[in-house]
Amino acid sequence: MADSARARRLAKRIVAIVATELEQKVKDPRLAMITITAATVTPDLREAVVFYTVYGDDEDVASTAAALASATGVLRSAVGRETGIKFTPTLSFKLDAVPENAHRIEDLIAAAKASDAAVASQAAGAEYAGGPDPYKLPKPADDDEGDEEFEFAEGWAPGSTPGRNGATPDSDS
Repeated sequence: MADSARARRLAKRIVAIVATELEQKVKDPRLAMITITAATVTPDLREAVVFYTVYGDDEDVASTAAALASATGVLRSAVGRETGIKFTPTLSFKLDAVPENAHRIEDLIAAAKASDAAVASQAAGAEYAGGPDPYKLPKPADDDEGDEEFEFAEGWAPGSTPGRNGATPDSDS
């Protein structure tokens, strides 16, 4: 059993080898618009799945899958020759679903932005239901209660402060 780090390194190497071989050695016109995106290798290093994307319509995707199926032996030989490992993993090719998922996510983000814009346009002219702060009471305009004269206790004058032990400034202690 190989460790997972070795499997990851081999997967990266397989991606590079397969992409180079498809670009330089395999002369199939059906493989013109292919991109190798990733690879996974089983922990025992016996099987590898190579993920790819194709630029084009469904017909191009089908023809690319057929071309990869016919070139699998050549690509496996190149992987064995380049890696130099004891057992060359069997290669299988799988269409990568990342582009379709990315388009779906872009559509969902666009829908969310449109919904946010609709809510923002509705909220632009809206007012709070109970006023800006429903918990604050408005101050009465006729506030005469605070203007009453305050009468000081006998011996106290405005601005005077009590001394120590409760003595007043007017008293002699």
